[in-house]
Amino acid sequence: MKVLSLANYIYGLVSILAVLAGPGQTRFQKLTVFDVQGHRGSRGENSESVLPAFAWALIDGVTTLELDNGITKDGAVVVWHDEVIMGEKCNDTMPAFNNDPDFPYVGKHVANLTLAQIKTLDCGSKRQANFPLQVTHAGTKISTLPELFQFAQCADPDRVIRWNIESKINPVHPNYTRGVDDFVSLQHSVFVKSGYSLSQITYQSFDWRTLIEMKALEPQILTSALIDNDTGFGENNNTSPWLAGLRVQDFPGATRGEQVAYAVNSIRANIISPNVLESGVDPVDADWVPFTTKEMVDKAHELGVMVKPFTVNRLNSAAQLLSWGVDGIITDYPTQIRRLIRGSGELVAQPFPKKRVLKCLQKHLQKV
Repeated sequence: MKVLSLANYIYGLVSILAVLAGPGQTRFQKLTVFDVQGHRGSRGENSESVLPAFAWALIDGVTTLELDNGITKDGAVVVWHDEVIMGEKCNDTMPAFNNDPDFPYVGKHVANLTLAQIKTLDCGSKRQANFPLQVTHAGTKISTLPELFQFAQCADPDRVIRWNIESKINPVHPNYTRGVDDFVSLQHSVFVKSGYSLSQITYQSFDWRTLIEMKALEPQILTSALIDNDTGFGENNNTSPWLAGLRVQDFPGATRGEQVAYAVNSIRANIISPNVLESGVDPVDADWVPFTTKEMVDKAHELGVMVKPFTVNRLNSAAQLLSWGVDGIITDYPTQIRRLIRGSGELVAQPFPKKRVLKCLQKHLQKV
C-alpha cells in the first residue's frame, strides 16, 4: 500500500472540498484597481500602526489597510505588530494604577499587559532609525481594532476600504502570545461588528493554523498565507512549526516557488503573501535572490490563487513584480509605489478626501 505524505493527503482532501464548495466560496477575487496595501498603515511615512498612519494612507490613496493584531491579557484585540512593547517605538508615561508592579510596560509582552496598561503608552513620538522620513505623531495611543473600525466608518461612509489583518501568533514560543483559538474567535467577533462586509476583509498569518481555522469558521473571509525563508522551511529540512504541519518540499513543482503555490492552495487560502526577497537589497544587485518568483506567480494564478508580496520598498522590485503580474503589493511607502503603479498604466484607488479624513482623525484620535 502506498503511504501518502501529509501534504498530499491534505491537498487531495481540499481538492474534494473545493468541488463540493458552494458558489459563494470563490477562490480568486480580482479587484478593479491594483491593490496597493499600506504596511502597518504607512510605516515609512508615518509612525507605524497608530491611527494617523491609517488616516494618511487613506489620504494618499491606498486600496487596502494592512495591519497586525495582538491580544492583551484581558482579551482586547489591539492594533500592534510586536509581541513585546519596544523602547524604539513606544515611551512609558505613567502606571495604569498606583504601585502597579508591572510598570514600566516597555519591554513587556502585549499578552501579559491589560488594555488599561497598553493605553498609557505613547507610541507616536519616536522616529524609527531605519525610516528617516517617518512623520511622528507625538502622544498617540495604541488603538483597539474596534476603535480603528470606528474611525474608518467615519472616514469611509461608502465602505470602500479593504482590510488585510494579521494574527500575530508565535508557534515557536507559544507562551509569548495568545493561541490560535483565541485569535480566531476574538478577531472574528470584531470582524462581524466592523460595519464592513466580511468579503472586504483578508485574514493573513505566518501561522497557517489560524488560516485553516478562520476559513472553517467563516468561508467568506479571504485568507492570505504569509511565508518567507525563515517560516517556510524548518532547520535541517524538518517541518516548519509555522505551516500547520505541512512541508513545502513535499508538494509538486519544478521550483520552490511552484511548491509554495501548491502548499498554499492545499489549505484553500486565497492569497500567497510571500517575502519579496530572500537575500540582497535590489534586483539590479549581483547578490539579489528573490523569494517571490515568476514561477510562483504563474503557478499560483494557474491554481486560482492571488499573489501579494511584502514588504516592497524599492521601485525596482515593484517594477519587476508588476512585470510578473502580481495582484497587489504591501509596502511601507504607499505614496511612491502607488505613483509607480499608476504610471505603469494600472488603475489605482482614489485618494480619500483629506478634509473629511482629518476631521474623523481628530474625533477618534486618543493621546496620552
